[in-house]
Amino acid sequence: MAKKKMAKKNRSVNAGKSRKLVSLQADQNIWPLERDVLFRPDRFKYVRKVIQPQGCVFCAASGAEPSVESLCFYQTKNSMMMLNKFPYNSGHILILPRRHVGDLTLLSDEEYFDLQSLVRTGFHLLEHVYQPGGLNFGLNHGAVAGAGIPDHLHYHLIPRWSGDLNFFPLIAETKAVIESLDQSFEKLKIGMKKLRQS
Repeated sequence: MAKKKMAKKNRSVNAGKSRKLVSLQADQNIWPLERDVLFRPDRFKYVRKVIQPQGCVFCAASGAEPSVESLCFYQTKNSMMMLNKFPYNSGHILILPRRHVGDLTLLSDEEYFDLQSLVRTGFHLLEHVYQPGGLNFGLNHGAVAGAGIPDHLHYHLIPRWSGDLNFFPLIAETKAVIESLDQSFEKLKIGMKKLRQS
């Protein structure tokens, strides 16, 4: 009887040791974690409003040919599509009228319908180029509603994927975006060309 109790005790001690070894082994496999460091001093100036833009950046883009410098990759007679300079996710685009106007109700019928048509094209474009799990779409109408440039209205269209957010944007006011603006620009420009040909 004493031998059975001793054997049982040894088995439970050994089981406890093996559990600890497995736990330690797992810990060794995941620590230290590999981390990337993001340096974005240009973002600091934007967030803190250190640099105040001269004139309207959207009007400047509208008056120029589509280019990486202007961030505008497509224009119609009345509307345009451009990259957000500080995107929340890869492929974050803005869709806006070319005319400098901050109130949706002040658009002419022609401007309004052209803008809405381009919004629908933007959905097709992002689905084609990025295959996101979903899309955020919205308009901050006026400064009180959160518009960063309230005098020139603009829709935001943002691709979303499952698990694309973590605590980082919340505590650090910083978002990791996995491709550069140059890369996004080329993808969207090529994607728009293919979309128009189909």
